[in-house]
Amino acid sequence: MKPDFGVSTLTKNCNETLILAVLAHGRKHGYQIALEIEEKSTGLFKFNHGTLYPILHKMEKEKIIKGAWKQEGPKRRRKYYTLTPAGKKYLAAQELGWRHFYTHLFRILEEGES
Repeated sequence: MKPDFGVSTLTKNCNETLILAVLAHGRKHGYQIALEIEEKSTGLFKFNHGTLYPILHKMEKEKIIKGAWKQEGPKRRRKYYTLTPAGKKYLAAQELGWRHFYTHLFRILEEGES
């Protein structure tokens, strides 16, 4: 699966890349993912439940990530997510896509400065 880097898909690509980058360092449940993204970006990127969980479910359906439930205490279950091999490839493709995007964006910006 190769990401589409059209202007209309930038938000989708950004969200997926942030999530995958966090999961590249190990399994996490949704709240941990949101917190880590917010902390590492010093608050620039924030996810609320209404945004994060539909993205996680879509990525799980696409087999980019895998979720597994874990019992924590007598009444609490949490779903932990990990990258799949396809997810690792997709993250690498996302990284290349972002580098390509920013190279061209800054090329245009720098031409405007001359």
